[in-house]
Amino acid sequence: MTLSFRDCEINLERRELWHAKRAVNVEPQVFDLLVYLVQNRDRVVSKDDLIASVWGGRIVSESTLTSRINAARTAVGDNGREQQLIRTIPRKGLRFIGAVHAPADDDQQALAADLPSDGIHEPSRPVLPLPDRPAIAVLPFTNMSGDPEQEYFSDGIYKGMALHMKQVAEELGVGYVVEGSVRKSGDRVRITAQLNDVSSGSHIWGERYDRDLADVFAVQDEITESIVAAIEPQLHAAENFRG
Repeated sequence: MTLSFRDCEINLERRELWHAKRAVNVEPQVFDLLVYLVQNRDRVVSKDDLIASVWGGRIVSESTLTSRINAARTAVGDNGREQQLIRTIPRKGLRFIGAVHAPADDDQQALAADLPSDGIHEPSRPVLPLPDRPAIAVLPFTNMSGDPEQEYFSDGIYKGMALHMKQVAEELGVGYVVEGSVRKSGDRVRITAQLNDVSSGSHIWGERYDRDLADVFAVQDEITESIVAAIEPQLHAAENFRG
């Protein structure tokens, strides 16, 4: 369950990264991005591949993607200029070029059986049946500021590990999913949200909110109430159409 390269070691089971015999704290998305690159080192990985595997196909800004790649490079002692481990292939994507010591073939087969196809380790969970009444799950809102220090604001709205919309719906037993993004700039904040019908994959409703950030908690409450009020009639219409 360990991948080793140069002076780094990735423990997949414990989701730990070690560099120069020291533990490195990285965000879950950065860790998953690095693991995906290492496990797919035999090919060039496109940005679409990363978005599909690490972000579950959700919309990701160029600045967010770049910041996560830079963070992955920094975590393993690489940088965009030298590119000794993570190389940028112009107009193609990225490739991990470091020499990797992986488990033996038997161990790799066992590992592949335990991991989903995108290489991110997640325990299997039961699929819940849909309830009689419509139910909604809220996915983590993406921090679009490109500044890791603003993650706390995204946390205040909704935050967690990025998962695919259908996966969340099956695990929680819901038919609808709300997802969105948060961008904070100075004393202004822009929040986008959209309601998705999981069964059809269609977007039922979407809206953008621009607010002055005088009180972060007041803004959070206002946006939450606005989204709930906007979703209710759209949800009833979708249920009537479905019925």
